Amino acid sequence: VPWLQTPALDRMAREGACLKNAFVTTSLSSPSRASILTGLFTHTHTVVDNQAPKPDDLVFFPQYLQQNGYRTAFFGKWHMGNQDDMPQPGFDHWEGFRGQGTYYDTVLNINGERVKFDPELYSTDILTDHAIDFVRDNEEGPFFIYLSFKSVHSGFQPSPSRKGMYKDEKAVYPPSFNVPEYGIPRLPSKDADGRPLAGRGWYGESRLPDWVKNQRESWHGVDYQYHGALPYEEDFRNYCETVTSMDDAIGRLLDFLQAEGLESTLVIYMGDNGFTWGEHGLIDKRNFYEPSVRVPMLAYCPELIPAGRTVEEMVQNIDVAPTIMAACGLAKAPQMCGESFLPLLKGGTAADWRKRIYYEYYWEYAFPQTPTVFGVRTDRYKYIRYHGIWDTNEFFDLQEDPYETVNLIDRPELQDTIRSLANDLYDWLETTGGM
Repeated sequence: VPWLQTPALDRMAREGACLKNAFVTTSLSSPSRASILTGLFTHTHTVVDNQAPKPDDLVFFPQYLQQNGYRTAFFGKWHMGNQDDMPQPGFDHWEGFRGQGTYYDTVLNINGERVKFDPELYSTDILTDHAIDFVRDNEEGPFFIYLSFKSVHSGFQPSPSRKGMYKDEKAVYPPSFNVPEYGIPRLPSKDADGRPLAGRGWYGESRLPDWVKNQRESWHGVDYQYHGALPYEEDFRNYCETVTSMDDAIGRLLDFLQAEGLESTLVIYMGDNGFTWGEHGLIDKRNFYEPSVRVPMLAYCPELIPAGRTVEEMVQNIDVAPTIMAACGLAKAPQMCGESFLPLLKGGTAADWRKRIYYEYYWEYAFPQTPTVFGVRTDRYKYIRYHGIWDTNEFFDLQEDPYETVNLIDRPELQDTIRSLANDLYDWLETTGGM
């Protein structure tokens, strides 16, 4: 999006590290947040969707920081397995939303007491102010903050100063916006050798799953997104204005740390899931396509990370807890499935770093458009297996087809690779208690 302004995030990338290949293990709020805080896969921590209860025996990594002298605080959207806003283990100071939270008309549970703020105040600004206050009060000793904005969850609302700033800009459409394409093809559907051309012709020529076609025609598709509440173009601009509003808050936080001489502080920015903006004709996340499973991730710490560092290795949300613990001088907890990517941030390499990532998503009664999904991805190939429906599985060559428009699941020359990845997927589920 060439006109989108994010100077603070740009600064984090320019003066810190950009993790180009960051992924979640489940592209959904509650499961992903639980994986961030525990270092566990979704089927291990069992917060499998946005309604599943949080087990009482889960240990969040800030609890280990507390045990080692850190003052810890949480600000914002908890939204893990329930609608509760009550203080959670691992945090000395707590300010939490109920459920998804709001952009305006904010109510925060502050250490067990609900406080209502001026309805005109922007929640991102409130949370940032309070996070800065906490740092100011605790900057003499080690501290940890989990700052969890409502931004940029749907129902996008920018700050007052950013509202309308992109009103004259054109939305950007992804290359796979019209996959699947409807009706009789206007362009050749096959090349001279008989191979299907991406995004052209009938559904079957690219072996697109039926569930994708059905979702496109639902409220999670571009033709009637969110029950027609907003046109694609308007929603896109609202989203971008909300991103820039969030970037303003991140900039204030970075400026504060610099002014206070706290540049030894490690700052990690990430999303808890990706989002499709018309790719495959879809809106939302949950699926294992690249826009859904990929997340932005940046790390900034001038004393620790070389400026302009680019990390190419595949990292996941399960790696956040071990990484922060390593930065605090602690070994990861034995139950954690992830690994510390701190050596990668510092400019080193890890010869034994993972060569593939695994994915899982469990069908939700309230969001029936997306089936249960299991998948595995290497730096080139992706295998996706759908459970509980009569439909085609998918296999993509990401090197040749980065937009995942041609399903190669039936190609004879690729069957050995497909079988190998399918076996890897089930080995992962079996060895980690996911069967």
